[in-house]
This record gives sequence, structure tokens and C-alpha cells, in this order.
Amino acid sequence: AGRVLAALRNHWKKTTLGVCLLSWGGNWLYGKHCDNLLRRAACQEAQAFGNQLIPSSMPLKKATVFLNPAACKGKARNLFEKNAAPILHLSGMDVTVVKTDYEGQAKKLLELMENTDLIIIAGGDGTVQEVLQELSNANVNLLSLCVQAVFSKIPIGFIPLGKTCTLSQTLYPESSNQVYHIINATLAILKGETVPLDVLQIKGEKEQPVFAVTGLRWGSYRDAGVKVSKYWYLGPLKTKAAHFFSTFKEWPQKRQAALMYLGPTERPPEEPDEKPPRPPLYVRLYRRLRLYWSPPPKEIPQEVAPEDWEELKLSTIELSIATRNRQLDLTRTEDFMDICIEADTVTKGQFVNRGTQKMRDPHMCPEGSQCIQASRCILQLPEGTEGSFGIDNEEYEAMPVEVKLLPRKLRFFCDPRMREQMLHAAVQ
Repeated sequence: AGRVLAALRNHWKKTTLGVCLLSWGGNWLYGKHCDNLLRRAACQEAQAFGNQLIPSSMPLKKATVFLNPAACKGKARNLFEKNAAPILHLSGMDVTVVKTDYEGQAKKLLELMENTDLIIIAGGDGTVQEVLQELSNANVNLLSLCVQAVFSKIPIGFIPLGKTCTLSQTLYPESSNQVYHIINATLAILKGETVPLDVLQIKGEKEQPVFAVTGLRWGSYRDAGVKVSKYWYLGPLKTKAAHFFSTFKEWPQKRQAALMYLGPTERPPEEPDEKPPRPPLYVRLYRRLRLYWSPPPKEIPQEVAPEDWEELKLSTIELSIATRNRQLDLTRTEDFMDICIEADTVTKGQFVNRGTQKMRDPHMCPEGSQCIQASRCILQLPEGTEGSFGIDNEEYEAMPVEVKLLPRKLRFFCDPRMREQMLHAAVQ
């Protein structure tokens, strides 16, 4: 023992390194063991769903999974197959996996949509937006059918596998454990609780519309945020560095535009999920004969009141148009999107600090900003305007656009605890 202690004391550098490696290795193995326990418990819960008896005349539920293998730096496929796929298969669903890593597949996606009971999007925010675009932009002839297929009552599940998963903040509790987060999202699909989410339809002058579930950003913070990855070698300082160096390019940074918008719209009552039973044949015949012999009087068309558009000239460091999906209120009586026009009078220090905050919450509306609630808006840009929009973290060329709110158009599966929190918060 004395010789061992002496050897360790004489080679203290190697000893320290060995202890560090052993500690790291033990912690890594313990983490893997905990992840395996989570997977086993989730599979047992999924098996309980799969063991439920169903009538022989009822077909298996068909789920179409849109998987983006490139998400999470190429790790998405492995994450899905290890953590989500076993749960889906054990639940007794008929699962079809479609990889969204090649172009020209919109027609195939549309065909799959005709025979599916639920959609599952496995990836990040970009994957959600990509699937919506593929389904809506197959070609001009199929556009109406595609939009009808997407914006139907088919529920959608979201399995967060990407680098940015904004939707998961609304649908699932926060967790620093990626395996737990994926498993919890997959189990939420089996439990069947859903919430309705708004969608933004963003249309340029000649382009096909783009659909967003989070929102649109245009401005200096977005432009600087895109360049953060270029400063990877600065480690934790890369975000501040990207915003600091962007102030050298141009200062003050302003965006000039004209905005027209309509206010919130009143929310119509919820449509019943179940249709009323069809009346007997003799009742239907009687109604048709009555309409034939005594048709209703022709209604005099009423003049439609012109829409009351508000106009605004703006100068801003950043403009944000966002859905209310982040602050979901299931009991609100009006439908609207949030337009945030940030003041263009900020110091360089404020710009760097606020830019760091916006990396965590891109659509935050800082104090001193002009906030507008609107159901529809038109953004006019000066001729020759350059730069890009960020739409659900995807880059698009900046151009004049019309943004229209499509309230409660998508129904997403969510964790039952999150739905309970939303209802509880609304009552308070």
C-alpha cells in the first residue's frame, strides 16, 4: 500500500488525469443506465396501450411519421429509432416512416395523407415548417387539396429532435434530459390530449404562401443571430461576439417600412366534434318536397362594410409577427397575432445584451416596443430593400408580404399536464 501511495504521489499529474477520466466515465455510464430505465418504463406504458382489446371490425390506427434525419446535426434518426420508434410500435399503431431528406416528395406525402389517422413530425421547428410547405406546395393543381389535407382535423404529434424546438415549450414540460423529453413527447401522442394551434399564412406578391406556427422576424437581431455559429471558436462568448461585431457594419441599424393591419376578430363558438345523426328517409323526403313546392324568398344581398385598415409608418431595429401559441389561452374570446415593433433608439451595449436574450426567446417584445394585436396585416418594404426574413427559423428573401392569421387550424398532441396548466391559468 505504501508503494502504491508513493507511486501515486510521485506521478500526481497522471493520477489526477486518471481520477478525472474515471469520474467522467462513471458519470457517463450512470447517465446511460438512467436513460435505459426511462426507455424500459416508457415501453411498458406503451405496451399497456397495445394490449387494449379493440373490436375486430375496427382497423388499426395508422400513423404517418415525417422524420428529418438531418436534424440535430444528423443524430435525429438514431434518436428516433432508440427512443420513439419502440414506443410507437408497442402501442399497436400501424406506423409508416417517411424521411424528409429529398426534394420532389410532396405528391407522395399527399397520397399518404389520404390514409392516415394522425401525423407525427419528428425533427425541429424547421421540419414542422418543411412538412407544411411540402404538403401545400406540391403544385398549383393540387394546392387546394394539399391545404385541405394539412388544415383538417387530423391530429399532429411533434417529437422534438432538432436543435431548435420552439413548439415543445408549449406542448411539453421543460426538461434538460433529451431522452426523457423525446419519450414524454411520444407518450403524449398515445394519451391523446390535444390543443389547437394558430397558423400564419405569409404570402408574397408572386410566391406560394408560406405557413408558420411560430412567426416571422425581420431585423438586426435576427441577422446577427444567424451568424453566431461562425464564432464557435469563442465558446460561450460567441453570441455576444456576433452581436458586437454586427454593430461595426452599420449603426444605428434601422428598418424602414409601412404597415397596414386589421384588429382582432371575434372567436366563433367551437364546432361539435360529433355530427348529429342523419334524420330518417321520410323526414328528408318531406323537407325536399316542402322546399320544392314553397321555396324560401330570395334574400336581398347586403352591402359588406369596408374593412377598417389601420396604417402605420415604422422605423425599427426589428419587427416580429408571432402567433399566440407560446402563450396559449384556450378560453380567449378573440383571435389575433402579436406584432412587435421595437424602438430603433438602442445603445450598442443594449443591442448586445438584448440580442443574447433573443437567442433564448426570439419573439420577446422588449419594454418600450410598440405592440399591436392584429388578425391580418400587409408589410410594405421600400424598393430595393435587401436582407432576409426568419420564418420559423428558416431564411426567406425579404419582400412585401401579406400575413393572415388562420386561428386554431392545427391540432397538436400535448402532455396532459400542460393542457391542465393552460386551463388552470385561464380560470385564474
